Amino acid sequence: METVPIQVPDGSTIPVRLFPAEGAHKHPVTPDAPRPVVVLMPGLGVPGGYYEYFAAQLAKRGFDAAIGELRGNGDSRPRPSARSAYGYHELVSVDFPAIFQVVRNRFPASTPYLLGHSMGGQFAVMYAARVRGRLGGLILVASGTPYHRGYPGVHGPGILFGTTAAALTANLTGFWPGDRITVGGFGRQSKVLIADWARLARTGRFRPVGADIDYEERIGRLKLPVLSITAEGDDFTPPGAAEHLLSKLPDAEVSTWHQPERLGHNGWITDPASTLDRIEKWLRDR
Repeated sequence: METVPIQVPDGSTIPVRLFPAEGAHKHPVTPDAPRPVVVLMPGLGVPGGYYEYFAAQLAKRGFDAAIGELRGNGDSRPRPSARSAYGYHELVSVDFPAIFQVVRNRFPASTPYLLGHSMGGQFAVMYAARVRGRLGGLILVASGTPYHRGYPGVHGPGILFGTTAAALTANLTGFWPGDRITVGGFGRQSKVLIADWARLARTGRFRPVGADIDYEERIGRLKLPVLSITAEGDDFTPPGAAEHLLSKLPDAEVSTWHQPERLGHNGWITDPASTLDRIEKWLRDR
């Protein structure tokens, strides 16, 4: 594994972890069929280092892999504070391009496929809408929107109340103090990021602060291949939440798979065999 640090305009540093392929790729690598490089983007509050085993297993199967980091999370520094003013838009318009530049420099002959976990999948869809034809496809794992109508029973009102309360708290304190919450706190976060998340939960639409494009319109025109993986026992991303995100992609070539093992929201990362099998098959079929 190699680690390349990058710095974004607000002074934050973000590590990019790189995993060159170790095994022989099952398809011959040619200019018309280059090796995929799978770029993993974490869920909110999940350190990039937590995905290292998964990325290493991808490399052993003959795929290049990379892991980004969400600004202010994991090994990114500094931690979010009242000075932090970045949200969904800054991550996908500033951080993602910088991460992908590192990936292109290290794997210039590989086609990038973006794997987003949880909130990372939301960012993946938004980034794809910005760059359109520059990705081979999207892999969304345990990823949907927090739109409250996508959650069954009492969970819907709970999501609506919880995200609204988090946004109000972040606005009052200057940042989301998730590092002081032991369960489901998602770590310390920028108040703008939390406001964007709460707005998406309330309206079901990508309308981030500072947006320079109509994300909803651009997402609706995407035509790239998409693999969406949900998991049994995942209360954070039930099928309805994943379906709501996919409903924004009417022209995409969508494949879905529900993991029957009760791996929940994060279990696929440390117990990855069946998920890797499904991803490998999907990549081979491109």
